[in-house]
Amino acid sequence: MEARSTALFQLATELPAAVLARTLGIDITVAVKWQRAAAGDWAAYAAEVSRRTSPQPPNYEPGAPT
Repeated sequence: MEARSTALFQLATELPAAVLARTLGIDITVAVKWQRAAAGDWAAYAAEVSRRTSPQPPNYEPGAPT
């Protein structure tokens, strides 16, 4: 039982609750509780990703180094 809890705790830090719930076949509310217990704050992660700027396309000007 302890190994199962450790594995769930680790997964909860690495996966969003929705993915955790679908993958393990558990209710979303249970997945959210595991995630909160593991301090896997995916809302903060999603906000940080949304603030990132998209990468600039490469410069393909004639004569530009490649």
